[in-house]
Amino acid sequence: MSAAATETSRWRGSILPYSRVVEQEELKLALELNQVAPRIGGVLMAGPRGTAKSTLVRGFALMAHGELPVTLPINATDDRVVGGWRLDALIRGETLEQPGLLEEAHDKGILYVDEVNLLDDHVVNIILDVVSTGVLTVQREGLAAEKPLAFGLVGTMNPEEGGLRPQLLDRFGLMVTATDLDADARHRMIRTVLAFEEARSLENSEWLAKAERDNAAVRDRLEAARSRLPSVDVPDRVVRLCAEAAGRLDAVGQRGEIVAIQAARALAALEGSDRVAPDHLLRALPLALRHRRPETAHGGTFDWGPDDDARIQDLFDAG
Repeated sequence: MSAAATETSRWRGSILPYSRVVEQEELKLALELNQVAPRIGGVLMAGPRGTAKSTLVRGFALMAHGELPVTLPINATDDRVVGGWRLDALIRGETLEQPGLLEEAHDKGILYVDEVNLLDDHVVNIILDVVSTGVLTVQREGLAAEKPLAFGLVGTMNPEEGGLRPQLLDRFGLMVTATDLDADARHRMIRTVLAFEEARSLENSEWLAKAERDNAAVRDRLEAARSRLPSVDVPDRVVRLCAEAAGRLDAVGQRGEIVAIQAARALAALEGSDRVAPDHLLRALPLALRHRRPETAHGGTFDWGPDDDARIQDLFDAG
């Protein structure tokens, strides 16, 4: 049994398998695209409490990396995040480094920041800088080091509890919003939870075994897409479409269209294509631009609706 399978088996009694989370397809897509193309720079999930955001992140981490994500507490201090000196060693007169949560995330694959909008802006900046540059620079209390780090970043927030400054919003590669479930989806969700509760009480559950096989299939698909990504061609006409669409949507800055192209390329790789098509870009645009528009900078919503689609549809009809 692989390490990932062993760890998944260890936690399967408490975490709903990723492949069994009902609906929230856009949230799943964002996580998968960021896994395929880490340069996207992380995923921010917004939505009210109880919309499976945490369940989805933990299930995804188990599926993709075989371990639960490293979770950053709201009251995290600089030394807990970037590392420092071990206090027990200092008491003995020794100087031994204590790795921080970012290094732990490098080892385990994902850093999960729940309620990121309630975290100190300074700490959020540190994390986003490391995700952007791939390097943790530590210069504090006699420590001076540069450490290459790579991990997937996922933040969640409930907009009812406050927002993020536009400068921090812009640093998250993709943003998605949890959707309300209709009656049929709620029914399937309840049945899924009941089946999971029953399965976890059994020593050998075919329900869990099937879920883990489905998880393995998703993981294999993601790994294949990640290997395929460098060979996926991005035609210039798609790049032009992206630039024109960003202008039509009043995207603030240029980070959004760069991320949109990266996400479209990852989507093409995920679907087994060797070239980015306009449709890949069309599906990536809401993820990359919904949090980079003037209205969101002034406390507006992150909704993406028919009016947004209508502003750019003719570009893609012609393309």
